[in-house]
Amino acid sequence: MEEMRLNRYLAACGICSRRDADKLIEQGVVTVDGQKASPGIKVTGREQIFVRGKRIHDQNRKVVLAYYKPVGVTCTERDAHAGKIVTQELKYPVRVTYAGRLDRDSEGLLLMTNDGGLIEAMMRGSNGHQKEYIVKSDKPWKEEALENMRRGVYLEELKVTTRPCEIELMGPKTLRMILTQGLNRQIRRMCQMQGYRVIGLKRTRVINVELGELRPGEYREITDTERAALYKECGLYVENV
Repeated sequence: MEEMRLNRYLAACGICSRRDADKLIEQGVVTVDGQKASPGIKVTGREQIFVRGKRIHDQNRKVVLAYYKPVGVTCTERDAHAGKIVTQELKYPVRVTYAGRLDRDSEGLLLMTNDGGLIEAMMRGSNGHQKEYIVKSDKPWKEEALENMRRGVYLEELKVTTRPCEIELMGPKTLRMILTQGLNRQIRRMCQMQGYRVIGLKRTRVINVELGELRPGEYREITDTERAALYKECGLYVENV
């Protein structure tokens, strides 16, 4: 990438004017890769640049975030009836949106990005990307019900049979489920067909990215290693990442 003066870069990111950027640099509140920036320094935008402890991002740079969506937050761009909207709850300097939904009553991992190509690739159901969940029900599970769901369940409301999936019983009322499709409220519908009600649903993994130690409302940028593997799984060229 072409190098540019740091003050110009900060202005291009919408932080402030070049003149004000020079003042911030002189005040010693701007760091580049952990070092206080000096006047006249040049950057490419790949560096870790902070102003008063807040990381600065190029608005055109493709970013992918792992976000812990709390219960009660709705995956929508705009909805007058939604109390909390994910794109408003996640405070990030670059505008990002969700790649795959979680319903309002569910929580856990949501990938957020400004890369339309990645979103399209992840939303393509034929790709069969894995998503992992922890499911808590209202009563203990019977093996027959679990086996029915493993094989696939016909959902009358959607007129479709779910794909075979992996299910592990973690406790009398707790399941670990790995799905390869994302039908509307799929897990809740599958459990309902077996006579069970879901009282807790958390997504812990999307493809290769895991929720990890994030807490509700927190986010992180995925690592370069995660990013490369994610794009590869989605059929996107790593060199374009």
